[in-house]
Amino acid sequence: IDQTRGWFYTLMVLSTALFDRPPFKNLICNGLVLASDGSKMSKRKKNYPDPLEIVGKYGADALRVYLINSPVVRGENLRFREEGVRDVLKDVLLPWYNAYRFFVQNVKIYECTNSKEFTLLDTKSVNIMDRWILSFTNSLLDFVRNEMSAYRLYAVVAPLTKYFDVLTNCYIRLNRKRMKGEDGPEDHAHSLLTLGKILLLIVRLMAPFTPFFCEHLWQNLRHISSSSSESVHFEMIPQPVNDLIDISVEKRVARMRAVIDLVRVLRERKGIPVKYPLKEMIVINREKQFLDDVLSLQNYIITEVNVRMLTVSHNKEKYGVYLKAEPNFRLLGSRLKNDQKKVVDYLKNQVTEKELEQFAEQGTLNILGYELSAEEVNLSYACRGVQATNERMEAHSDGQTIVIVDTTEDDDLKDEGFAREVVNRVQKLRKSYWVVDPTFIIKSESLQARLLPNDKAVAYCKVSPSTHRLAAVIKDYSEFIENATGTPVLLSSLPDDVKNAKIEVSCSSVKDAKIELHLICYRATSSAVTVHYGTRKHSILLAANDEVLTYTRLLYEIRSVFSLWSKSKLLLSLEALPTVTFISSKCNLLDLADKDIYVIAS
Repeated sequence: IDQTRGWFYTLMVLSTALFDRPPFKNLICNGLVLASDGSKMSKRKKNYPDPLEIVGKYGADALRVYLINSPVVRGENLRFREEGVRDVLKDVLLPWYNAYRFFVQNVKIYECTNSKEFTLLDTKSVNIMDRWILSFTNSLLDFVRNEMSAYRLYAVVAPLTKYFDVLTNCYIRLNRKRMKGEDGPEDHAHSLLTLGKILLLIVRLMAPFTPFFCEHLWQNLRHISSSSSESVHFEMIPQPVNDLIDISVEKRVARMRAVIDLVRVLRERKGIPVKYPLKEMIVINREKQFLDDVLSLQNYIITEVNVRMLTVSHNKEKYGVYLKAEPNFRLLGSRLKNDQKKVVDYLKNQVTEKELEQFAEQGTLNILGYELSAEEVNLSYACRGVQATNERMEAHSDGQTIVIVDTTEDDDLKDEGFAREVVNRVQKLRKSYWVVDPTFIIKSESLQARLLPNDKAVAYCKVSPSTHRLAAVIKDYSEFIENATGTPVLLSSLPDDVKNAKIEVSCSSVKDAKIELHLICYRATSSAVTVHYGTRKHSILLAANDEVLTYTRLLYEIRSVFSLWSKSKLLLSLEALPTVTFISSKCNLLDLADKDIYVIAS
């Protein structure tokens, strides 16, 4: 307010009087940042957290995003809360980093599997989810550029921060198997290419908002791109590629996500975890195109909500579903005046199903001489009789679509649920397992590192009581569990010959049984070579998980470790300059174990 009165208004008066035109083309005005209780921040009262502590705890980027995604950028006041900065870190930066880390891990798997360096090729994927995320991202990019051009910063940041939830919880979540190479090499490559393009695009787009984090990611990602820029801040904000924007694909996936969300609500309502499969789900909608879109993506829906069968239908009467009219009292009141009560009463008590169906088709409804529009009356689905028909059927609607799920349990469904519980426990145990990894060297001391997805491990399991159904499930579903976790689960005690090894243990409950897991990793910790480049050195494994590095792969690892992507030629020597003993590309790399080699780059 003081800026408007004392500065902007004065400038406007002077410029108008002197030049007969405004003093500025655009004006950006920020609000005030207040203490959490709404009072002004005061050094005397110390009613605010130390800014340096906030930056040290959450990072400068988290603080920046919190402030530019607040009412301050709309010229309104903000009550500063430390929890808001923490939420940005939790909901934006960490999911974003996890997406990047997931990409890097699976690129390494791809390179090991195919024995070649991963690069971003200009190839088009026919996969619907790849097309969708590229379209969705370019649509977002187009929106951001338009809003920024109009100086509407307040409209930009919210969609950007929500984007990472879409990226991680929709695209990556539904395509994990593809990115891990489980659906074949072609799908493996296309999914990683798509994710790599998306990450590079988002890093460039978000650079003005999160400069430090984007710079960190750029330094690690730029070698797979065609850009020669040493910093992301030398890059321009990218232009959207209109050829990649497909609104129909975006609409299809949006409908799929809406159906998935409805099922999740039903599961939460009944307290049924996603690990436990459901027999059937029924999707009812009056639009044929909606149902066709759902069917085209049914494999993703079935996998995500863990249901055995998906059925779509127009026949709502079969499932006790009917149309319901909800009047818009504000619009009807302003137009109908005293007749509003009669019309509302008719809509609630006398309108027929046939009239509402005609309304759904034509968009208008004639009642008591008034023609009502879709804005004045909202149509939605409601459900009657489902509970009476079958106590195990549950229904939920978002107003346009209704989803009914069969929550009946049988032995097969329970057993699969138990197996998924075991998978969950093993995966958590793998994440918490640390090994001494000689590929991470700082000051010649090895660091502990987490298990990688392709690291081999075995889990020994004990179930109490031993007669519980869970024990039989572990045997019957052993192949399913191993495929899902990459870890055999043996229903036996820990052997004596491994009791001195590093073992990660977890004890938990599954329904009314207790399960105890002992995880042992078999990552190789020998056959490492120490690589020197200038004053820096790094240890690289020559063999791991029964696989020996190739000479080409060793050069790739060296380029990656020392960031030598710009060097056209690398030579390896057993001795430091000026003495040189070159290593042949045809040598047995295991002969180099525990030796020092020196890199000569040109």
